[in-house]
Amino acid sequence: MVLTMDDRDGYIWLDGQLVDWRSANVHILTHAMHYASSVFEGERAYNGVVFEQDKHHQRLIDGAAFMGMKVPWSLEQINQAVSDTLKANGLVDAYVRPLVWRGAERISVSAPDATIHLAIATWPWPKYFPDEVIKNGMRLDISKWRRPSPETAPATIKAAGLYMICTLSSNEALSKGYNDALLLDYRGDISEATGANIFLIRDGVIHTPDPHCILNGITRQTIIRLARERGIEVIERPIPFEELGSFDEVFLTGTAYEVIGVSSIGDHSFTMGDTTRQLAKDYDDLVNRRV
Repeated sequence: MVLTMDDRDGYIWLDGQLVDWRSANVHILTHAMHYASSVFEGERAYNGVVFEQDKHHQRLIDGAAFMGMKVPWSLEQINQAVSDTLKANGLVDAYVRPLVWRGAERISVSAPDATIHLAIATWPWPKYFPDEVIKNGMRLDISKWRRPSPETAPATIKAAGLYMICTLSSNEALSKGYNDALLLDYRGDISEATGANIFLIRDGVIHTPDPHCILNGITRQTIIRLARERGIEVIERPIPFEELGSFDEVFLTGTAYEVIGVSSIGDHSFTMGDTTRQLAKDYDDLVNRRV
């Protein structure tokens, strides 16, 4: 029997205590379910340690504050809660999902008096893609949906509502046989995949979209640093879609994806080159504490 996400053995940290996995439920009128008043993080634990957990949890706290939700736990308490949840589930290599949301006290667009909740779930999660995709690269569709202007939606936080167009884009891409989709932004420039940042390489120089209307991912920041430490030039700028065919290599980064090459986007093909492979190895060495 395949276990679904709501039918598993184990424990979830919920509002200050570890509860049985199957009992970690909320009311059907929870505000977040109706109005997307929630923020979350995606994290990975390697050898029992969450990579860059302070950055993840500070972004969670800051994102909740941006949404008008004050998290009733400190950064240090959230760090400890993650550690406790990993231990309770007997995990050292795992995916970690903290979630902050408004409760069910009021079912209206505005709910300033709703209780703010925090849950933390952990579960085993190996490489996101099979070995064949990791070796040969991902195939991306080009989505019809676009990243909105920063005056339309708060791109700097990991808010659940921002992922609606990602779900639409990903589902359509998978139905066509692709691995994921590329989204353009409101200007028609290259922005990101549905859950990962994008890097494009030409003549040994890495180009990546400036993060003014996309999430400035923690893995993205790490890869920029690792590349520059190797003396590779990284340019953050708007990248018009018309430039796509001029690049030699393309790769994606994210906590779930880690670092993975792209073999094609729509009709454009790319090489799984040395720079992509080297940075993937550098990242793997870093998160597994081999450097």
